[in-house]
Amino acid sequence: MNSSKLLQLAIPLVKSHGFTREALAQSVLHLPKPHREPLPDLSVTALFGRGDDARRTLVNAWLEDARFRMKEDTSGSTSMRRVLHSRLKLNEPVLAHLPEAFALLSTSSSVLPVDPLPLLKHTALVADQACWIIEPHAQEMSWYTRRASISAMYLAAELHQLTSPNTAESFLDYLLQNSGAAEKAVQEVALFGFYTFKSWKGIAKSSGVL
Repeated sequence: MNSSKLLQLAIPLVKSHGFTREALAQSVLHLPKPHREPLPDLSVTALFGRGDDARRTLVNAWLEDARFRMKEDTSGSTSMRRVLHSRLKLNEPVLAHLPEAFALLSTSSSVLPVDPLPLLKHTALVADQACWIIEPHAQEMSWYTRRASISAMYLAAELHQLTSPNTAESFLDYLLQNSGAAEKAVQEVALFGFYTFKSWKGIAKSSGVL
C-alpha cells in the first residue's frame, strides 16, 4: 500500500477530521477503488508511525502540500504581500486544528519538552518558497538575508492568525510595510507559548512528557 498516496488522500480530510490518525485511517475510503472499511489502527502505525508520530507525519504532509499550492497559486507574482497572503489563506479551512498541529510539532523532541525548531523550519521553508517565487534569480547573500526577515514576519503573522484570524492579513501588511517590523515580529513570536499552551499541555500529558 502506497503511504504517500494515502497521505495525499488524507490531506483534504484534515478539515473535517483534524490532524488525526482517524483522517489517515479514512484515506483508504477515497481510493479509486475504495476499501470497505477504514484502515485498522495497526496499519496506520505500520504506514505512518506510532501514536502521535503518525499525526506529525500528516501535519508535515499538509504543510508540504500548502507550500506546493502556494507556488501554484502565485507563480510569476512579483508581490511578496500577495504570496504570503495566499499562504495564510491556505490555513483558513483548517485553522481550528492548527494550534494542536503546531503543538504536536513542538513536542516531537525526545530531549526538550518544547522544541521550536520544527516550527522555525516550517516558516523558513515558506520564506524560501516565497523568495523563490518573487526573485528566482536573486543573488545568494541578498536572498538569505531577506529569507530570514520574511520567515520571522510570516511566523508572527501565522501565530497572530491563530487567535485573531480577521486581522492576520492586515497585521502581515503592517510587518511588511514598516522598518521596525522585525522587532514587532519577534515580540509576536514570543506569544507562541500562550497561543498553543492548552493544546501542548494536553499532548504533553498524553505522551508522558508531563
